[in-house]
Amino acid sequence: MTVPAFEEYVPAIDCACAGCAEQRRAAASALPLRYGGHPAAHGARRALVLATAAGVVLSTGVAEAASAPGGRAAEAAGAARVDGLPTPSPTPPGAAEAGGAAGVVGPADPVGPDPDGEGDPLDPTDMDWDSPQGAPGPVRGTGTSGPPSSGTSAPLRKTSRAAIINRAKKWLSAKVPYSMSKYWSDGYRQDCSGYVSMAWDLPGNEWTGSLDKFGTRITRKELQPGDILLFHNPADPSKGSHVTIFGGWTDYTHTHYTAYEQMKPHTRRQTTPMAYWTHSGSYVPYRYKGLPGGSSGSGGSSSSTTFPSALKFGPGASNAYVTQLGQMLVERGGKHFYKVGPGPGWGEADRRATEAFQKAQGWTGKDADGIPGHDTWRLLAGRAGRDIPASGSGGGQGDSNSDSKFPGRGYFRPGQSNSHVDKLGKQLVKKGYGKYYLSGPGPRWTEADRRNVEAFQQAQGWQGGAADGYPGPETWRRLFG
Repeated sequence: MTVPAFEEYVPAIDCACAGCAEQRRAAASALPLRYGGHPAAHGARRALVLATAAGVVLSTGVAEAASAPGGRAAEAAGAARVDGLPTPSPTPPGAAEAGGAAGVVGPADPVGPDPDGEGDPLDPTDMDWDSPQGAPGPVRGTGTSGPPSSGTSAPLRKTSRAAIINRAKKWLSAKVPYSMSKYWSDGYRQDCSGYVSMAWDLPGNEWTGSLDKFGTRITRKELQPGDILLFHNPADPSKGSHVTIFGGWTDYTHTHYTAYEQMKPHTRRQTTPMAYWTHSGSYVPYRYKGLPGGSSGSGGSSSSTTFPSALKFGPGASNAYVTQLGQMLVERGGKHFYKVGPGPGWGEADRRATEAFQKAQGWTGKDADGIPGHDTWRLLAGRAGRDIPASGSGGGQGDSNSDSKFPGRGYFRPGQSNSHVDKLGKQLVKKGYGKYYLSGPGPRWTEADRRNVEAFQQAQGWQGGAADGYPGPETWRRLFG
């Protein structure tokens, strides 16, 4: 009789039965000492596996046990470890459960593609914040063992923002299951840091404690598609550490963004508050050093100011530069051209907003055709030149009325008191949106002002950050224009 080699049963991530829950708790105790494991748990676990193997051998008789290969018991014990590599350390939010701990390393079976390319919508109250990550290591299945951890001495692979997002979408389309110990067919570990390692095309699988070595710290205002938001808790990596890929702002308020992330049960993309649902203040934005100009620090990088090419814009174009163009135009007064926030697909709104900006500079003819060129991009990226007039025509319909010129967002914030607030309140009352005023309006900004502005914005069909109760250029134009 042959002696069976033992493999551990891998509990289902989403199974709530007592057996699977106990397996996950036991797996969480199986971390090596240097990653926070308990020595007693390791000794007991090895002893249990060896005792079980010995019992099977003895039950088959001394003769059969003697004839069995000498390494069989060791093989049975070794099956409970992961190729001699350290069992990964848990990461983000909450207590660490090893979703597929000690499972056999190898590509997971791909799941059928998501027809619309979107992750399942999440209710933040229902989210499973437990997304532990594996330890640094090489990419699997490449034919070489690779470096054991995150060495950055080798030249970084060059890439582009569009390539980063496209790589991120591959996992999204395949709905790659979350796992801190399994590796997808491309060789990258199926957790949050493995996902970023894959999207950035890094030579190995990194973790939240090493990803910053491959990026340059930037400000949140400088975020562009392909950058990441990283939180690593060095005191206790199991408390909240996580990383997401920035996919672009969802609206001009820059309070929410599209996040690509690897979380249970699988890769997802969804609108996320800046910077995250939890530990928001601890997330730090980084830009991959392998991007053109990616090593530039704060204050603007060449990747944001260098004109990509006229071929990136126009009918049929769909890329991150179209999104960036739209965002810059919105900041310069072009919000009213967009019924929804700027996106990667070129549309008539992009052309009209670009044309309005070009005409605002006094350009005519082919210089104001609605397709950005070097000069248009330079002025937008450098925050130079004239803003789009409130009328959006590039001419002066709104210029004849001084009230139609938006004074700036800074006048409408808690604690502010000025004539612009008073003027806004009176216009809201005139338009029929003054029901929240118990007295006044007056020059001091109050919650009543904010709620009346919010009611006006919602009446325009706006939602979310576009109807937050704080006036912007488009709100002001519709009130006074």
